[in-house]
Amino acid sequence: QVHLVASGGGLAQTGGSLRLSCTSSEPTFYIYEIGWFRQAPGKDREFVASVSPNGGETQYVDSVKGRFTISRNRAEKTVYLQMDSLKAEDTAVYSCAPRAWRGTKYYAELSAGFANWGQGTQVTVSS
Repeated sequence: QVHLVASGGGLAQTGGSLRLSCTSSEPTFYIYEIGWFRQAPGKDREFVASVSPNGGETQYVDSVKGRFTISRNRAEKTVYLQMDSLKAEDTAVYSCAPRAWRGTKYYAELSAGFANWGQGTQVTVSS
């Protein structure tokens, strides 16, 4: 299994910014599409964003478009989620997960195929 660890969460004010990091020591990390998910108490896990192995293709849930940016640094084995213009509804535990890269048209849904979520990081945004 690919083991991923998320970090960088914390407390931010409404309108503020945070940058999350997702990393893995597995040598196959670079061949996977990596997705960010979030889950608030009492709610289902929600897809947030994903990035292809080479960083050229990105996808976002509508609620974060224009505010969040996903990117990756292959040399660092790290995927980032830059979160700007934070809102109270962004409060959740954020985790990252891999899925096999099959191009942008293979999976029926944005969240399909992701599994093996790693350790999450808490993001809290005050209103």
